[in-house]
Amino acid sequence: MSKPTFGTSTSSRFDEVKRNWRQIVATYQHSDLKRSVWQIADSVVPYLALWYLAYRLLAVSYWLALPVTLLAAGFMVRVFIIFHDCGHGSFFRSDAANRAVGFITGILTLTPYDDWREEHAKHHATAGDLDRRGFGDVWTMTVREYREAPFWQRTGYRLYRSPLIFLGVAPLYLFLVRHRLTRAGSSRRARRSVHATNLALLAIFAALFATAGVKATLLVELPLLAAAGAAGIWLFYVQHQFEHVYWARRGERDFVAAAMEGSSLYALPRVLQWFSGNIGFHHIHHLAPRIPNYRLPKAYREQPLLQRVDRLTLLASLRSLRLRLYDEDAGRLVAFREA
Repeated sequence: MSKPTFGTSTSSRFDEVKRNWRQIVATYQHSDLKRSVWQIADSVVPYLALWYLAYRLLAVSYWLALPVTLLAAGFMVRVFIIFHDCGHGSFFRSDAANRAVGFITGILTLTPYDDWREEHAKHHATAGDLDRRGFGDVWTMTVREYREAPFWQRTGYRLYRSPLIFLGVAPLYLFLVRHRLTRAGSSRRARRSVHATNLALLAIFAALFATAGVKATLLVELPLLAAAGAAGIWLFYVQHQFEHVYWARRGERDFVAAAMEGSSLYALPRVLQWFSGNIGFHHIHHLAPRIPNYRLPKAYREQPLLQRVDRLTLLASLRSLRLRLYDEDAGRLVAFREA
């Protein structure tokens, strides 16, 4: 990706977007009931069917069940995108419908709806703000902070940023442990959503353990959750962790810059774009989170101003794994060896 044009740059590359972004996105900020209902059908139904098929295949061979489980993980990512859109109030025009479907898809993805919605809203409000990190984002230290940190903190940060941890351990921790707990300072509604989701999951897994058996249930659920969680965390990671990502101090942060340069246009192959619910058009999503996921490609195709961002390809995105620290002086993410 080329060097960004926000921050200290004098380029006017996005000046027109700054002036007209509300008019640009207005056309797409409404849901289509038929498309929303169809997306539930083509995501939730296959997810549940594949879960059951994987369970039945266990009686034949675990190695037959595993590929089906991994395919189900892809559909779980799509279910999470529905959950995500409900959290933004973009999937249905009705708040009640968004809340109902959000709660149900939250159970399917082991994520409490109101608690996640509250945290995710903070992420959107603080994305690209160096002074307000820590809200639903990936822990990122600046070069200066890393150099000044004690040995134990640098070691912990290196472990946290290793792919084995944040793509291996972190997904299971997040969905099995973290989402089961209330957050300090969260609202009463958020805390209630954690308790309600936990009760629903307790009932569901008690029924599964009683009918399918503990071993069979875990042989399907754990690899499914690990794969879907890793894919989801990777998408979230790479959409805000690339070399010339935009970061600024609170008084200097620009909302449009944070969207257009602080979020990637992740150019995935068509099948992966489908499974990820078009979330690769992340710059548009951060500019206008009320656009339903199925309208993001249309907004991109029809609005030349939204095409001015750099494309992050799948191959190029893999290189972001080595970028761990933000260099404020250079305005880019760098590897540990560069610090």
